[in-house]
Amino acid sequence: MKCPYCSFLQSRVIDSRPTDEGTSIRRRRECESCKKRFTTYEKIEYVRLVVIKKDGNRESFDRSKIINGIIKACEKRPVSIEQIENIVDQIEYNINKNMFKEIETKKIGELVMEKLKNIDEVSYVRFASVYRHFKDINTFVQELEKILNEKR
Repeated sequence: MKCPYCSFLQSRVIDSRPTDEGTSIRRRRECESCKKRFTTYEKIEYVRLVVIKKDGNRESFDRSKIINGIIKACEKRPVSIEQIENIVDQIEYNINKNMFKEIETKKIGELVMEKLKNIDEVSYVRFASVYRHFKDINTFVQELEKILNEKR
């Protein structure tokens, strides 16, 4: 690792510890030339993920779009930002675990709804109503009946 102070290429690791729930490692290093210390972070580099939109266009995966959609669905609901970020982390992990290089927005929406249903049913219905484009009150009622039947 190149020293940020003197640009010497050799350093030794003094301390390593996991951060972000084990998804990255923080390393404290010491330059073998100038003896100054600096911190580096090692993180898993995932394969670039491409999202296939409903109209067939492709764009890079952007987790902030998912977070924003969930935040809108959870507005004025008892769902914390940590829970929302955890949902997105789990979705991103599942996508990468299955080694998808491309994924349809439909699949991402289904994953979000699956997670929201377990956290807050009202947020789930809000997200589903936008995501599934409920045409009228009957399709909305049908979705609510599905939730009620699952509870029984």
